[in-house]
Amino acid sequence: MPERVRMILEGGEVAATIDDSPTGGAVRAALPLEGIVSRWGEEIYFSIPVKVEEAPDARQEMAVGELGFWPVGSAFCIFWGPTPASSGPLPRAYSNVNPFGKIEGPMDAAAALLSRAEDGQKIRVESSTKAGD
Repeated sequence: MPERVRMILEGGEVAATIDDSPTGGAVRAALPLEGIVSRWGEEIYFSIPVKVEEAPDARQEMAVGELGFWPVGSAFCIFWGPTPASSGPLPRAYSNVNPFGKIEGPMDAAAALLSRAEDGQKIRVESSTKAGD
């Protein structure tokens, strides 16, 4: 079952959903997660204690608001715009990532918060599912 999560940064939080894929399941099982922000264009990534092989649907071309797991670096990735590897307005990962979720709600507000994040800041990802949901 997909799980709603909160990605908490300095100054606010972004809601997202983690899907039912094997990668999503591995990430959900590791919640809550804490990490240190690294920026690469309009992508945040941070190492997490999850080991998952590259999935059959792994890819570099990502959608705005998509979450991915980078198997090479065991990293949780949040994409909201172009990266240095992009050739247009859409995000492109450095190498294949396993898509496993997406940002919910207004993308403008999420992008504004994510854009303010700087290298070295803390990020926390936790379940936002409440009892009875």
